[in-house]
Amino acid sequence: MYLHFSKARSFASAAATVVSLLFVATAFLGCEEEQKKAPVEKVVRTYKGDVEVLNSCGMQGAAAKMRSYLRENGFDVVSSRNDRLQNYDETVLVLRNPEWEGAKALARALKTKNVLVVHSSRAVVDAAVYIGKDFEQIIEPEQGETDDNK
Repeated sequence: MYLHFSKARSFASAAATVVSLLFVATAFLGCEEEQKKAPVEKVVRTYKGDVEVLNSCGMQGAAAKMRSYLRENGFDVVSSRNDRLQNYDETVLVLRNPEWEGAKALARALKTKNVLVVHSSRAVVDAAVYIGKDFEQIIEPEQGETDDNK
């Protein structure tokens, strides 16, 4: 059997492509099976979670007021202090443990969508609350929540 030179070249190129595809597919399947052997375990804590409060708005007493508000709402505030930066306009929630089951409840209590995930294996708290100048709207009761049926 004789092949014309250009047909032989095409055949060799096609064969090389098929062999390389088989190699890639085999390598991919091998990685997938290896991942199945060693599943990644997520750490989910079953307790309320530790929260740190930082005054980042520059208003005196903001950290103490926020600490009281969060404790009244069932959160375990383990520390509160002034932040180095004092110019936040809005309150920001920073999750140190993204698997913490209380994160959504804390964001709702803070009435914020400013949530950042900064995972750290060295973090000692599950979340840090950076208080902005909007904190008074967060901790004060909603306007118009009076009972009109009296």
